[in-house]
Amino acid sequence: MHAKVLSAGTFGIESYPVEVEVNVTRSDFGRISLVGLPDAAVKESLERVHAAIQNSGYHYRVHRLIINLAPADLRKEGPSFDLPMAVGILLATEQIVCPRITDYAVTGELALDGRLRPVKGALSMALRCREEGLRGIVVPEENAEEAGVVDGIEVIPLNSLEQVVGFLTDKVIMESYRVDPDEALRNHSSYEVDFSEVKGQEHVKRALTVAAAGGHNVLMIGPPGAGKSMLSQRLPTILPPLSLDEALEATKVYSVDGRLQSNRGLVGTRPFRSPHHTVSDIGLIGGGTYPKPGEVSLAHHGVLFLDELPQFERKTLEVLRQPMEDGQVTISRARMTVTYPAQFMLVCALNPCPCGYLTDPRKECHCTPRQVQQYLGKISGPLLDRVDIQVEVPAVDYRDLRSPSDGEPSEIIRERVIRARAMQTNRLGANECTCNARMGNRQIKKFCKIDGPAEGVLASAMHSFSLSARAYNKILKVSRTIADLDGAEDIRTEHVTEAIQYRSLDRNLWA
Repeated sequence: MHAKVLSAGTFGIESYPVEVEVNVTRSDFGRISLVGLPDAAVKESLERVHAAIQNSGYHYRVHRLIINLAPADLRKEGPSFDLPMAVGILLATEQIVCPRITDYAVTGELALDGRLRPVKGALSMALRCREEGLRGIVVPEENAEEAGVVDGIEVIPLNSLEQVVGFLTDKVIMESYRVDPDEALRNHSSYEVDFSEVKGQEHVKRALTVAAAGGHNVLMIGPPGAGKSMLSQRLPTILPPLSLDEALEATKVYSVDGRLQSNRGLVGTRPFRSPHHTVSDIGLIGGGTYPKPGEVSLAHHGVLFLDELPQFERKTLEVLRQPMEDGQVTISRARMTVTYPAQFMLVCALNPCPCGYLTDPRKECHCTPRQVQQYLGKISGPLLDRVDIQVEVPAVDYRDLRSPSDGEPSEIIRERVIRARAMQTNRLGANECTCNARMGNRQIKKFCKIDGPAEGVLASAMHSFSLSARAYNKILKVSRTIADLDGAEDIRTEHVTEAIQYRSLDRNLWA
């Protein structure tokens, strides 16, 4: 007897259809074969399926059993094929009859007692089933929130093999689960921190506002305790709210990596990732034998914060250069090539010297010039060129700390950022380039024109700071963003002058 059950697998953050074929024949040998490039977790499914079927009140007495996971040329990973294999075995052994088995895809991990456990990538699977024209998808109950945001398809959340069989055989009527994505975004879009909690550092807040308005990368340098980490953690609160498409992309990354909270259907806030300086290049970029997303992909549409930048391995920092330029990471292995999205704002923080007090007027620095040079030399010129804004963060004055008044709240700053982003959207159109930081050379030439006086100021700065051609483009982009914050159509001299100030550390520290 032959049976076929529809399911889905994941490759990168996308999903692809999988047909679970089960064939049972009479034989003197009770042999079971599982084919279709299964990994170790899929091979172990046979033991879980065996126990789950028996503990759900069915028998597992077969003679010759062949299970094929098609297409056979794509590797199948994870335990999500437990449930479709169990349903296929029950169909092939004629223990159940499911007239609408071809209308629904089935996915889920089985416990030994027949309960369903959540799987990774349920959102991507639901999206793929909708594209394939299926009526619906059966998922574990804990995956209901993420799969339920997909419109145009029935999402049936169940908690056991017995319930699944009851639904597929029309013995149990289950309502489809639906989540309003707009409401889910609103419910999970609040932040626990706010810019009003930051005392002083007004010029740094201005620099971060410019960075948020244009999507620019930032480097902050200052002594310990100046507030670099505190400012960085609050940067997502002034970024524009996630659009539905951005939220879906970010959610897919977290879903396939198994990091999505079961009570959240969508990632509603801008991601903020802060890996430790001991992170490996694979942990940062992604990879492994079967590539998984790294920190740069988990920060997609959000902020990647690298604290104590010189403490990171230099080779680890260098692998950031490609995703910073391309907005995605392509990981190639002998058996596969996977691409993950990686559009993030890079925010770096570092001390000016090994002891941290080189620029602090209140504490004496004991580092030698050679030690300072070696410390800062761990950061390469090409990486610095890809950072648009460099700003010094001084120690906070006591009067600012004791001030009873709060700073400007994130909500007010975000409104200015949203207005600036709206100007960029109108200017750049419906291209993939959504903010000034991602403009290409052709767009820079078209939208970043400056007049004679501003050209003179920029030429002088290029000569004085020995800036590269990439730094020149960065200054023009930042100038365009500052003009957008002012609501100005043309870039004026004061806009260029402020943008140049955000490159002054090139001369002061790395020259």
